[in-house]
Amino acid sequence: MLVHGFTQTSASWARIEAELADGFEVVAVDLPGHGRSFVPTAGDGISQAATAIGRAGGSASYIGYSLGGRCCLHLALAAPELIERLVIVGAHPGIDDETDRLARRDADDLTAAEIEAGGDDGVPGFVDRWLAGPLFAHLSDDQADRASRLANSAAGLAASLRTAGTGTQAPLWERLGELEMPVLVVVGARDDKFTPIARRTVAAIGENARLAIVEGAGHAACFERPELFSALVRDFLDEGA
Repeated sequence: MLVHGFTQTSASWARIEAELADGFEVVAVDLPGHGRSFVPTAGDGISQAATAIGRAGGSASYIGYSLGGRCCLHLALAAPELIERLVIVGAHPGIDDETDRLARRDADDLTAAEIEAGGDDGVPGFVDRWLAGPLFAHLSDDQADRASRLANSAAGLAASLRTAGTGTQAPLWERLGELEMPVLVVVGARDDKFTPIARRTVAAIGENARLAIVEGAGHAACFERPELFSALVRDFLDEGA
């Protein structure tokens, strides 16, 4: 199961899906608020997104990037029987400082309001601004895959931020030690923000977790070095065959 990040869709995994198709049944999903999936409502949250992913995938190995990785972590804690092996890339288990978390929620709310004000016609402009941010500005056109992001609606992206952003997500750090399945935590060597988060995540999970640092890549390591990432994943999944 391949689970994408914010502003992406299932189509964003096309290259990696092709790399893994020889030997695995690969399914990529659209997260709530993205692509063809439902638009979450005010009563929904990241737990509902995780439940929807688990309902779609059943028992499988789950690979999640960024927002998708956070959803997969929630699923792994809520329904560990579904997760054979878990791979997370550039995923944050949660902001544990309450002041920082509330500030992030407020920032996400402002961004959501901006997206809504622009409507669907404003989605291309928002996507361009998102990709110009510090985590993505170095991406090539192929790595950024702007075209697949334009399939999203303003209502969906705004709802995703409000219901599943890091500002609304309860931190999971104290529960990571409950994970018993094998976990591969992947981070790009150039991702200065998420490298310490990845190291802390591995330490919090324990001996069943390992860290893979992808050289020559930043936050979107799986899309910046797709062949190397696919090889890492294939080796990790083959261990459980």
